[in-house]
Amino acid sequence: MVWDELSRRADEENARARDKWIGVYIGVLAVILAICSMGGGNASKEATLKNIEATNTWGFFQAKNMRRHVLRLAIDELEIRQAGMKLPPDLQAVTKPSEEQALIESKLMSYREQEAGLTSNKATNEGLDELWARGKALEAERDFAMRQDPYFDYGEALLQIAIVLGGVAIISGGSLLLTTSAIMGLLGTLFTLNGFTLLLNIPFIG
Repeated sequence: MVWDELSRRADEENARARDKWIGVYIGVLAVILAICSMGGGNASKEATLKNIEATNTWGFFQAKNMRRHVLRLAIDELEIRQAGMKLPPDLQAVTKPSEEQALIESKLMSYREQEAGLTSNKATNEGLDELWARGKALEAERDFAMRQDPYFDYGEALLQIAIVLGGVAIISGGSLLLTTSAIMGLLGTLFTLNGFTLLLNIPFIG
C-alpha cells in the first residue's frame, strides 16, 4: 500500500517535471517562431522595396539612354555636315573657317560633353554607367530577399505545428507527439536559419 502511494507520487512528480520541461521547450519554440516571423516580414518588405527602387532606377536609365541616343544622332548629323564643308588640305591653312563651320564645331563640342556626362557622371552618380550598376545591385538585393522569404514561410509553419503538437503532448502524455513536435521544431529552426543565411539551396524552395 505504502509502496503504491510512493510510486504514484513519483509518477506525478515525473509528469509535472516532464510538463515543465515541455513548457520550456514550447517557450523556446515560440521565441524562434517570433524571430522567424520577423525575418519573413523583413524579407518580404525588402523584396518589395528593392523591386520598386530597381524599377525607378531602370526607368531613369531608359530616359537618359533615349536622351543620349538623340544626342548621338545629332552628333552624327553635324559630323556629316561638317565633313561636307571641309576644304581641300592645301586650302585649310590659308582659309578661315566660316561662321557656320564654327557654329557646328561649337555644337559638336557641347553635344559631346553632354553625351559624356550622360554616359558617366561620378559627381552625381547618375550617369548611365552608374545607373546600370545601381540597377543590377538593386535587382541582386531584391532576388536575395525573394529567395529568403519561402524559407521563413516554411519555418514558420513547421514551428507552429511543433508548438501545437507540444501542447497536445502535455495533455495526452504521449511520447510520439512530443517526438514529432521535436522533429518539426528542429526542421523549422533549420529553415529559419537558412532563411537568414541561405547556406543551402533546397530545390523547389526559394
